[in-house]
Amino acid sequence: MSELMTLSRTILQRKRSYEGATGDFTLLLNHIALAAKVVSRQVAKAGLLDVLGKAGKDNIQGEEVQRLDVIANDLLIELLNDLPMVAAIASEEEDNLQVTQAGRLDGKYLVCFDPLDGSSNIDVNVTIGTIFSIRKRKETGREATVEDFLAPGSEQVAAGYAVYGSSTMFVYTTGDGVDGFTLDPSIGEFVLTHPDIRIPDSPRCLSGNVLNRKNWLPGTQAFWDGIANSTDERYKKTGLRYVGTLVADVHRNLLQGGVFIYPDDRKSPNGKLRILYECHPLAFVVEQAGGAATNGRERMLDIVPTGLHMRVPLIIGNKQEVALYSQMLAEHP
Repeated sequence: MSELMTLSRTILQRKRSYEGATGDFTLLLNHIALAAKVVSRQVAKAGLLDVLGKAGKDNIQGEEVQRLDVIANDLLIELLNDLPMVAAIASEEEDNLQVTQAGRLDGKYLVCFDPLDGSSNIDVNVTIGTIFSIRKRKETGREATVEDFLAPGSEQVAAGYAVYGSSTMFVYTTGDGVDGFTLDPSIGEFVLTHPDIRIPDSPRCLSGNVLNRKNWLPGTQAFWDGIANSTDERYKKTGLRYVGTLVADVHRNLLQGGVFIYPDDRKSPNGKLRILYECHPLAFVVEQAGGAATNGRERMLDIVPTGLHMRVPLIIGNKQEVALYSQMLAEHP
C-alpha cells in the first residue's frame, strides 16, 4: 500500500542494500526530516504564533533575518548537534561552521543547509523551503575544519529539500534517483507520492527575474530572447513562471519541466546564490532526475567552493536549455 511507504521505510529498505551499512546515515536523514516536520508546523501557524516579521539583525550575507529563519536555523542545529555521526554543521545563517558536541572528532558526516529559503516571501504566505546537503569526511579523529567542506558538489552523499506550500513535500537523493514524499498530517509521516522523479523533457517553465534584464550580460539576454521569441515546437507551451523562492521555482520545474536562471550580471559579477547551501544540493537533485546545472561556464557539481559562503550564478533545469545557456554565453561575451 502506497500510504505505508513512508520516508523512514524507504530509507531503511535502501540501507539494507548497502554493504556495511551501520544505520548512522538513516538516523541522520530521519533527523533532517523531523526538522522539516517541525518547521512545517511553525510555518503553518506563523500568523497565529506571532513569528512573522524581521528578527532585527542581518546574516553573514547582509540580508535581514526573519524570525522564522532563526527558528528553523536553531532547530536544525539542535537536532543535529547531538548526533555522533555528524562532525560539523554549516548554515547559511551562521558566520562560521558549528562543530557538534557529540561527533566533533569521530563524526563522519558534514551537513550544510539553508534553513528557510525564500525569507522575503514569508510574510506574504508564499511557498518557502529548507535545503540540505550531506558530505562525508575524508579524515576523522580530529575536529572538523572549514577545509573539510570545500569539496566539489559531486562528493555529496545526499541532498534534498523540503517545500512548505499547499502541502509539505520532502524530496531527496542519495545518488541513485530522486524520490518525493508528502507529509500526511493525520499520521505525522512523509508518505511516498512521487517515486523516481524525472524532469519532463518539455520545458513548461522559464523562470527568472526578467525585470533585472537591464543588468544581464549579452549571453543571458540572447538565451532568454531565443526561448521567448522561438517558434520551435519545443517551446510552444513554455511560459514565464517565477516565484522568487529558489527551492519553489526549482521544485516546480523539476516536476513540470523548465529552466531557472539566477545569472551573474553587471551588478553581481560573481552571482548571488550560495554554492554550499543552495546550488550544490539542488544541482545534485536535478542531475539525478535527468536535468543539469551550471554557472554558465562549468558544471555546478564540479566547482570547488573557496569559502563557506561563496556565491555563484545558477542555471538549472532541463539539460537542453542549460546547454543552450552556456552556448549563448560563449557566443555573446
